[in-house]
Amino acid sequence: DLSTMIKIDQESRRFVAQRAIGSGFQSVLFADIRSVEDAIHCVRSVRPDTPEDGGFHGAAVRRFAYPSSGGGQQYVERLRDVVIVLMIEKAPAVEVLEEILSVPGVDMVQWGGTDYSMSIGKAGARRTPEVRAVERRVFETAVRMGVPPRAEIGSVDDAKHFLDLGVRHFSIGTDLAILFGWLQENGAGLRKALEGA
Repeated sequence: DLSTMIKIDQESRRFVAQRAIGSGFQSVLFADIRSVEDAIHCVRSVRPDTPEDGGFHGAAVRRFAYPSSGGGQQYVERLRDVVIVLMIEKAPAVEVLEEILSVPGVDMVQWGGTDYSMSIGKAGARRTPEVRAVERRVFETAVRMGVPPRAEIGSVDDAKHFLDLGVRHFSIGTDLAILFGWLQENGAGLRKALEGA
């Protein structure tokens, strides 16, 4: 019961999102959202090209809906089920946060403090009181508006702060941090074993 999510940068969004969905991803996390128009474009990139959905995703032979991947109703329903997540990580997006959260089809948002601090000219300041205050506002606004927020945490202990804000969705660790920690721990162990040999 573990679904997969892919994070997509701004360039080539539609192409990459559609290929990722076709290969089996159930969620798409769009980075670099700056405006309501960006949010609308992301939703339309995923949703089916039907009159009622108004999406850009047409019929194609894809694994996620086989054998009816030729554009039948099952294919349309699977596109409607894809979870659309937007990164709120740029100052312009925070300025129009409520409007972005009001875009039909936005299923979830995720805060990006590192990019946000860079976008306000304070790179690396994601844990400062100023940036943490904006982070809190983003989470509280999303919860209040019924759009589930997702928090990035490094460990289970980090979850408490966000649970108190009403957050129930988490990204725990990153591939680079997990690999770095594993390599560091096992490399040190192997080094110690070699010294004793």
